[in-house]
Amino acid sequence: MKTTQKDCKVIDTLNTLAGKWKLVILLHLEMNGTLRFSELKAKIPDISHKMLTSQLRELEKEHLIQRVIYPQIPPKVEYSISEHGKTLQPIFDLMHQWGEAHLAYMDGEAQKLG
Repeated sequence: MKTTQKDCKVIDTLNTLAGKWKLVILLHLEMNGTLRFSELKAKIPDISHKMLTSQLRELEKEHLIQRVIYPQIPPKVEYSISEHGKTLQPIFDLMHQWGEAHLAYMDGEAQKLG
């Protein structure tokens, strides 16, 4: 049975995870656990402060991450992947496997040319 664009949930998934940085942020939170804003920024040096803030807000809105604010001065805010966000782990695993296979394929193609 052929899936129509209307029924294709891949597009819905891509719309949720779209953006240059969302998957990178999720992957860092999955691998490292809870991180503060500055720690995330240090792990993703090419992202701007504004973009990181924006992407974190969108991920929180989608319930993929959780933000905890500690009432202290200065305020302490920590981010972690949510239980719902952890359901992305099998997708990360498949992406890792595909990435390895793709690199091996590309190496083979380069050797054919060289």
